[in-house]
This record gives sequence, C-alpha cells and structure tokens, in this order.
Amino acid sequence: MNSKPETDLENLRYHLALAQAPKVGPGVFKAILAYSGSAKAFFNLSKGKASKIPRVGEKLLEIQKQANTLIRNADDLISHCEKKGIQIRISTEPNFPIRLKAQEDGPVILFTQGKANLNFERSVGIVGTRSATVYGKSITRKIVEDLLPYQPVIISGLAYGIDIEAHRAALQVGLPTVAVMGSPISQIYPAAHKKTAEQLQDTGILMSEYAPGSTMVPGNFPARNRIIAGLSDALIVVEAAERGGALITAEIAYSYNKEVFAVPGNLQSPFSEGCNQLIRKMKASIYTGSNDIAEALFWGKPGEEQVKKPVLDLEGRDEEDSAILKLLLEKGESEIDQISYLTEIPLGMLSSRLLSLEFEGIVKSLPGKKFKLIV
Repeated sequence: MNSKPETDLENLRYHLALAQAPKVGPGVFKAILAYSGSAKAFFNLSKGKASKIPRVGEKLLEIQKQANTLIRNADDLISHCEKKGIQIRISTEPNFPIRLKAQEDGPVILFTQGKANLNFERSVGIVGTRSATVYGKSITRKIVEDLLPYQPVIISGLAYGIDIEAHRAALQVGLPTVAVMGSPISQIYPAAHKKTAEQLQDTGILMSEYAPGSTMVPGNFPARNRIIAGLSDALIVVEAAERGGALITAEIAYSYNKEVFAVPGNLQSPFSEGCNQLIRKMKASIYTGSNDIAEALFWGKPGEEQVKKPVLDLEGRDEEDSAILKLLLEKGESEIDQISYLTEIPLGMLSSRLLSLEFEGIVKSLPGKKFKLIV
C-alpha cells in the first residue's frame, strides 16, 4: 500500500473505516457518499449536517465518534491484506468492477486474490444445485466447452455441485473464472475446493466482500448471489430445486435485466423443478446451446465481424407504434396499463399493437403484463 499516492491511501483508509462500521451496509454507505462526497468528508461533517443524510439515524451518527478506532482498524486491515497478498478494491476506484458500480445494492468493498482484470469484455455466470446429478455436471462441462470460442469469463460461487464444476471446466479449457465467495477472503469454503481456488487465481480471481478475519454467517451466501448476478452479462441455471440459492441468483439477475437462461430438465427430477419453473414464468429463456447466449448478447467469435445490435428505426411507423416504442426505449420496461395511460392508446388497440411488435421481434412480453424493448 505504500506505493499508492497519499490521497489514494487516505481515501482507502476512510472508505474502509466507514464501510466496516457497525450497521453501515452498502445502501447506507452509498447514501452517505452521495450526500458527503467522500467517506473522509462524512467523518468531518457537523452532527447537524450529518443528521440530514437520508437513511442515517442517531445511532449511526455515533460512528463519527468512533473515527479514531475505525481508522486504526482500517490501517490494521490494510497491513494484513498487504502481507497476505490480498488486494482491496473500493467502489470509488477504477479497478472496481464497473458492472457492480451500476448496482444500487452492489458491494462497496471487494477483497480479491488473482490476476484477472475485473472489467472483462464478456462474462457468463453458471449456477445450480449443490446436489448436482451426473447429467447436470456433464451439461455444465458442455456449456463451458461450447462457450470457449466466445472467450467469456466464467462466474460462479465455488460451492459444491454445479458451481465447482463450472470453475473446473473453465480451468480445463483455459477460460478465466471468477469465484465469488460467501466466506471471508482468507477462508476457503468449502475447504475441499481449496486447490481449485488456488489454481483459478493464475488467470482468474477469488473474490469476497467479507474482510479476512470476519465471521462467516449463513446470510453471506444469499447476499453474495447479487454479486454473481451483477458480474454476469448472462446467467445460466443448470440444475435447481424448487427453492435454493441458484433460483435466488436467477431472480436477482432477472431484476437487473440480465439475460437469464435455464437448462430444461426431466419433469420427474426434483433438480429440474427450479429451471422448469423459471422457464414457465418467463423469467428465463430455454438454454439450447452457446448460440443462445451469442444471439442474446450480440457476440461474435474472435476474428469474426462483430454482430451489430439492431438500431431502433421509427421510420415508416405510424403514430401509435412510434409512441409505444419511444416509451419503452425511455422506460426500459412498463406494465401495459402504464403504457396505455402514458400513450393514451386504448387497451384493446394497445394489446393488438404489442402483439404485432412481439411477432416482429422488437418487443418482449414479461410476467406481470409487462413489456420491454429488445432491440
């Protein structure tokens, strides 16, 4: 850390001090930074000004009084990470993943070990049940092998089952892979995956938002799923029971407007229930091969001409279609009632127009009578 400019070191110290303070989660931290400008500026605010920060109550103001202790703890953490070869990435720095900066609930600190640049060009998340079947493991390896020509980074969670199979398959074919841990960066969990965790650091990254020495609790694992979803341009669920972490990740990815795919499975297999439900609820597309990912994300293979994303062309469209498309372009996705209200198009006519636009491949229907533009 001594090689960093003093201003960067100060920024790191105060960032860590605030982020590691009791009751300061990512949401509160970002509210503080949005109001104060920096973590250091927050500690120097008067009590009156600090009390005006949204989501900051009287109890949180107590952390200003603990500034010296929190800074000392931050210094100890920086020193420890430097000795152990752990890199600390903070959300205000360029080496922090851009994909996560855009998340409202994204982490504000990451502890990493490895050599990969986290602002990679392409990424695919692969998740699934811890109790993977022989079929699930085989499909996972096939998915990774088929993705090789597109050179994405493979994202997963280092857990038993589908996760570890995805990491190992990536290593076998030579793709970088990122393991997002639910345990502190210094504690590989499960311990049986320590060798894989060490191997992937040569070309990939081991990552956690939990500082070395912190306590590992069950809630860490559902929380880390938002990071897997956020880092992934597309997410593939291979096998999942009716409830489980993979479905949580898929739901989060869907809420982030990511491309979500599910591998359909045997109707009599409990580990296909989750995937089949995602498809039935239209929260995931059916995964049939790597072309599905390439077409959804407009990927070309290296050496091929880049696939160009279609540009919305309103020329030749009548007033109603233009109004619908402009609204969806602005809003991203909207419920049919809202579209009708804002465009002043009667529901009967609007339903017909949306159906025609869907047949053209311009609009996609979503659960909850929502629609979004797909070009």
